[in-house]
Amino acid sequence: MAINPHKHEMPTQDPVVRAGNYNEVALGYTEEIAVSEAARCLECKNMPCVSGCPVNINIPGFIAQIKKGDFEAAYQVIAKDSALPAVCGRVCPQESQCESKCTLGIKFEPVGIGRLERFVADWHNANTTELPEKPESNGHKVAVVGSGPSGLTCAGDLARKGYEVTVFEALHTAGGVLVYGIPEFRLPKAIVAKEVEGLKALGVKMETNVVIGKTLTIDELFEEGFEAVFIGSGAGLPKFMNIPGEALKGVYSANEFLTRINLMKAYKPDGSTPVQHGKKVAVVGGGNVAMDAARCAKRLGADVTIVYRRTEKELPARREEVEHAMEEGIVFNMLTNPLSIGGDENGCVNSMVCQKMELSEPDESGRAKPVPVEGSEFTLDVDCVIMALGTSPNPLIKNTTAGLDTQRWGGIIVEEETGLTSRKGVYAGGDAVTGAATVILAMGAGKTAAKAIDEYLMPNA
Repeated sequence: MAINPHKHEMPTQDPVVRAGNYNEVALGYTEEIAVSEAARCLECKNMPCVSGCPVNINIPGFIAQIKKGDFEAAYQVIAKDSALPAVCGRVCPQESQCESKCTLGIKFEPVGIGRLERFVADWHNANTTELPEKPESNGHKVAVVGSGPSGLTCAGDLARKGYEVTVFEALHTAGGVLVYGIPEFRLPKAIVAKEVEGLKALGVKMETNVVIGKTLTIDELFEEGFEAVFIGSGAGLPKFMNIPGEALKGVYSANEFLTRINLMKAYKPDGSTPVQHGKKVAVVGGGNVAMDAARCAKRLGADVTIVYRRTEKELPARREEVEHAMEEGIVFNMLTNPLSIGGDENGCVNSMVCQKMELSEPDESGRAKPVPVEGSEFTLDVDCVIMALGTSPNPLIKNTTAGLDTQRWGGIIVEEETGLTSRKGVYAGGDAVTGAATVILAMGAGKTAAKAIDEYLMPNA
């Protein structure tokens, strides 16, 4: 039978409709589409796709089960290696990871691995109510700092081995960036909550509203009987441009804006958390976070402009997210860099002065360097500016933990093979180590650390 050269399209909400609601944009494959897409897999013996997966899911194995129509068996294959399949199927950049290694992709479009992973996880969640059983305790206690993807993965892997794991989360809801950073229309919060409930069933304790470095220190965790600590506290410290006007009312970091929208439900008419419903919003940046912020502002009723200093070709955001933003009517003002933000007599944003850029030779990042075009200044009429320029780890843990070595920019220094820090018994992974990166890379770091912690605490097991 001839192979379909094209990946099956993902059904989505109509752009005009979805730009006015927070329902999930991508609707997911049906059973028929999933089986048809799975049939495109060549079942390569050397499984090159697995080498592109940071958690090494047996991709041909779960796809083979979809071909048979045994969707629960497919889920069980994934679950052996991934604690968050419904999450990863939605937000992982499969196009640059597993799908980039797909043999079929040499000649045709690669297999839609991410879409199939999402389908399998959603099918399982819709058809199975059983929670996992709590394993017998092995008597060892481990603390996990942060309930984002690296922390949840580390906690889950250790809990399955019988460790008594407690996760400490600074915010009032477990999930980390999965709940405060990624909008509902890309990742419904009910999916994250279900994953967290599964970990609780394994015996993982979730302690929210605990700021490690303030409420408790790493040293105090050891004093309380924890034998190892995993730091997965993410990178939540926002970056700014340090241009005039950034302190005006109506200027947000993308972190604050998205946290208010996603976790604190500020988008609801009766929501108790305020957020500015700007009429003309500028989002500065070109990554996935910029797309999320822009699309949220659009759903609040604003005319939204992305301001980015390079061209569309250099946008670091996933192509899918850029296309969705464009379909929803968001304007992209490329080769543009802000110089200052203007305000009115009440200290509120009313304009932003920008300058046109042009690309020259590549800089140290390997991307073409943007340089100003002389005499190209112009003014944008805006009443809200969202800075989506990246983040770095919060220095709180570093400043309250003696002997913890960090990079100059704040990232915790670890052994790559184990996640071990300069402190005995203290491990770290995810954005706290690398700076802002992907969910799946953070999960991979959590798995690595969990394995190393097990070998440290149970060397003769």
